[in-house]
Amino acid sequence: MTRAFAVTWDYRCPFARNAHEAVVSGLRAGNDWEVRFMAFSLDQTHLGEGEPPVWERPPGERGSGLLALTWGIAVRDNFREHFLDFHLATFAARFDHGRKIADEPVLRDVADDVGLDPDAVAERVSTGKPLLTLAAEHTEAVRGWDVFGVPTFISGDEAAFARFMERGRVDDLERFLELLDWARLNEMKRTRIPN
Repeated sequence: MTRAFAVTWDYRCPFARNAHEAVVSGLRAGNDWEVRFMAFSLDQTHLGEGEPPVWERPPGERGSGLLALTWGIAVRDNFREHFLDFHLATFAARFDHGRKIADEPVLRDVADDVGLDPDAVAERVSTGKPLLTLAAEHTEAVRGWDVFGVPTFISGDEAAFARFMERGRVDDLERFLELLDWARLNEMKRTRIPN
């Protein structure tokens, strides 16, 4: 039986990286999952009341996460066969290589490294459609499920924020997905982290 779920991401969150590596590993291992990758702006969640949304600001005032998100959306929606590779490589650029993913040359390198034409991706981003998609997905997540961060997993009417401590653990993700529909548990937070 196919398990359908959505998962939010912002490339600057290490916990999103851990979860998304598990999702991608599970998909590549053949798990019967239908996954919707939903972009979510952490910059938007940190705005003060009454401030204009990040996607309505001039490019230099949007925050450090928006450009990478729009590139991810452009790849996901237009170059689907490269999305998983681009997705993981963007997290790796940020966390393994310490590169500034707010800089277009870095995103161009990531695209090139995974076999994409960086000019083609940049052209899609320049249309403004990925930015509109980000606004729509972020707003849908907040209004529909009260999402506040990444990674948040959504299944039907249920949504839960998770922090996986280890990277790419499909077994951890599978256990979490089993609990996602168990709505009588609202929160469990460890008082100590064993690592």
